[in-house]
Amino acid sequence: MYGDFEPWWFLEDWKNDITAIREFQSYEDGLAYYQEEWQSLQEQFPKVNSKSNLMSAFWRTDDKRWCEECDEDLQQYHSLLMLGNWQELPEDLQDLNFDHRNAEGVHPTCSIKQHNTLS
Repeated sequence: MYGDFEPWWFLEDWKNDITAIREFQSYEDGLAYYQEEWQSLQEQFPKVNSKSNLMSAFWRTDDKRWCEECDEDLQQYHSLLMLGNWQELPEDLQDLNFDHRNAEGVHPTCSIKQHNTLS
C-alpha cells in the first residue's frame, strides 16, 4: 500500500491505496513472504512503525503530497499488511517479532478522512 495513512486505520477508501496483492495457500507461506518484504522495506526507509498484528508502515519524512482540502503536506506511507479474508488476523496468528517502531506517523489536521471502517 502507498498513501496518507498507516494501514491499521482502515479508512473508508483504504483499498484504493493497495499497490500489489499476493495470495498464499498457507499462513506459513504468507508469513515468509511478509518477513522478506518487511526486511526489504526496513532497509529502504528510515522510519518504521510495525505492529504484532502484521501491519507495518515505512516512510521518509521528505515523502509528502500537498492536500488542497487540508491545506497542508501529507506524509506518505509505504505499508505492508497481512490479512485473512480482508480482515485483521486473529490474535493467535500475530507475531510479536514485528512489534517494532522508531517513529510515530504524522497525521493530517483536517477532518476529510475521519471515517474509520473496514470495508
